[in-house]
Amino acid sequence: MAQPLLQFTNKGIYCKPAGVYLDPWKPVHKALITHGHADHSRWGHKKYITHNDNVPIISHRLGDINVSGVPYNDSFSINNVKFSFHPAGHIPGSSQIRVAHKGEVWVFTGDYKTEDDGISAVYEPVQCDTFITECTFGLPAFKWRDQQLVMDDINIWCAQNHIEKKTSVLFAYSLGKAQRVIKHLDTSQMKIYCHGAVYKMTEVLRQQINFPPTHLITRETTKEELAGHIVIAPPGAHGSAWMRKMVPYVTASASGWMTFRGARRRKAIDKGFVLSDHCDWDGLLESIEATGCENVITTHGYQEIFARFLREEKGLNAISERTQYEGENSELEAEEKNQIEEVDPDADNNIAEQPISTGQSKENSSTNSSSTSTSFTAS
Repeated sequence: MAQPLLQFTNKGIYCKPAGVYLDPWKPVHKALITHGHADHSRWGHKKYITHNDNVPIISHRLGDINVSGVPYNDSFSINNVKFSFHPAGHIPGSSQIRVAHKGEVWVFTGDYKTEDDGISAVYEPVQCDTFITECTFGLPAFKWRDQQLVMDDINIWCAQNHIEKKTSVLFAYSLGKAQRVIKHLDTSQMKIYCHGAVYKMTEVLRQQINFPPTHLITRETTKEELAGHIVIAPPGAHGSAWMRKMVPYVTASASGWMTFRGARRRKAIDKGFVLSDHCDWDGLLESIEATGCENVITTHGYQEIFARFLREEKGLNAISERTQYEGENSELEAEEKNQIEEVDPDADNNIAEQPISTGQSKENSSTNSSSTSTSFTAS
């Protein structure tokens, strides 16, 4: 049996004919990167290739790396294998990767969403034979409301806190979610203050996107300055000494996991807003149908459940594969993972960003990757 064009190995998704990896989780010679979240763009590769808009993002996160950028829809060849990046809609600079060789076309989504968030290039379906899709929220329980409705709720919440002279502390991942919220906040009466991790990433993206003014919280920032205004911080800041200068404050989290009330209770969050940078159930199904694919490989999330549904209900040749991608469980900066420590209340930039607990098992969080290959070749 011929080997599949893309193989799942102990280092990542490997294209043997080209000798390159897609979002590898172990150091390799050449890596094609879908986006800047730490579970997809890791340090240690000798050469990175990604979309142009993602170059400053991963350079900021990973430091001095050998990286080159390619525009959307521009095809390039490596050992006669054609590759191209296409909008994934997940976060700014995010891409799907199309791989074509000897009549086969595969698409690897990385992470993606179909809703236009106002800051990311809008997702575009790409025709293919085999579709490798995430399914972070691959259950029918996950159905997103329109972004404008969610942002209206967030702005109403902030306005009420402003009247009561309480600081609105909204937890959101420092890359993507934070900027999505910042872009759509009503700043007519309130200022936006940011934790260092959020502020720095927003400044990187400000080169590409028009954001409202944001203010860095420093040692000199006082409680009086923050009272009645908005603070955007990574989830790991919750419960830390850094929060002391926010008193009195009210907390909220923007996450797809806020669908489950238990997630909010476990994290002692006052308010939960359901806002995700991943597809919901309908978005996943619509995206798969739009590709015209016959074969589907599901990765991180509810991959086994989702693959079974696609086989039994949609008649697709669907299997699941294990990876080390973690979806909305762990969209963290690599350097933040190494800074999980109790900090001085004035140490404003040393808070680790941690994911909200979802109550999922290790099986659902896809933390293990065995060296296996797919059981089919594309038609």
